[in-house]
Amino acid sequence: MVHFPSIEPAKMKVDLGQGVNIHYFDFNSSSQFTTLLLHGLGVCAESWSFQFTKLIESGFRVIAPDLRGFGGSSYPGGRNDVQVMAVDMSRLLQYLEIDSCHILCISMGGAVGLQIALEYPKLVESLILINTFARLRPRRISSWLFYTIRLFLVQIFGISIQARFVAKKLFPQPSQHLYREIFYAQIIQANPNAYRSTMLSLISFDVTKKLDEIQVPVLVITGEKDTIVPPEIQFELKSRIPNAYHEVIQDAGHAVIIDKPDEFNRMMQKFLSQFG
Repeated sequence: MVHFPSIEPAKMKVDLGQGVNIHYFDFNSSSQFTTLLLHGLGVCAESWSFQFTKLIESGFRVIAPDLRGFGGSSYPGGRNDVQVMAVDMSRLLQYLEIDSCHILCISMGGAVGLQIALEYPKLVESLILINTFARLRPRRISSWLFYTIRLFLVQIFGISIQARFVAKKLFPQPSQHLYREIFYAQIIQANPNAYRSTMLSLISFDVTKKLDEIQVPVLVITGEKDTIVPPEIQFELKSRIPNAYHEVIQDAGHAVIIDKPDEFNRMMQKFLSQFG
C-alpha cells in the first residue's frame, strides 16, 4: 500500500472576523498560477496530500484550506452551509491577493466550488469537480439509508462513532486500515455542531437550474464505485454544464484522490496543463 505523504510546512491562519479563523496550506506561493483545493465533508486540507507535490511540480501555487468548522478552522455558531463557505473562500482569496484560480473540489467541496463559480465567476479560471453534486437526490435506497444513519449517529452518539462509520464506508478493504485511521483522525477534529449544520444544509442544496451559467472549462471526475455520491448524479451534473469533460476512474470509490491517486493525478495534470 502507498503510504500517506507527510506534509511540511505547518498551516497558516487568517482571521476573517466575526469569530472565523481559516487555517490553510500555501505551497509554491511565487507561482502566478493558483489552485484552490476544497475538501469533502468532515475531513480537512490534509486529505489532498497525494496531490500537493504533483501540483507544485506542475508549476502551480496550492492553497488548501480547512473549511469553516473542519480541521483547524473555527466555527462561530449559526448556519454552516455551502453559501457561507463560498463567502469564506472569496475572502481568503482576497486576503491572499489572488484574482482568480483553478478550483479542485471533492464531494461537499464540489458544492462549494460550484457556488463560488456561480456567485464569484471572476475568481474561477477552471473547475475540477470530483465525486460531487449540484443536487443530492440519490435514486438508490441504500444511499438514502447511508445519509440517514450518518446523520443519526452524529446527532445521537457524537462525531467519533460517526467518524468510524464513514471511514469504514470510504475505505472498506483490510489493506486500507491506515487510510481509515488517518481519515478518522481528520473527521474527529470537526466541530460537531458545524458538522450537523452542514449535513442538514446539503440536503437542500440545489443549483441544477444555474449550471448553464458556468462558462469556464470544467472536468468532472467520477469514481466508478462511488456509493456516497452515486455516479448517475455526477452524470447529470456533467450534462448540465456547457462543454464539460467527464472522466470515470475504474474501480475507484468516493475517496478517489486517495485510493486511486496515480490515475486521478494524471487526469488532473492533463486538464491543468492547458493553463500552466
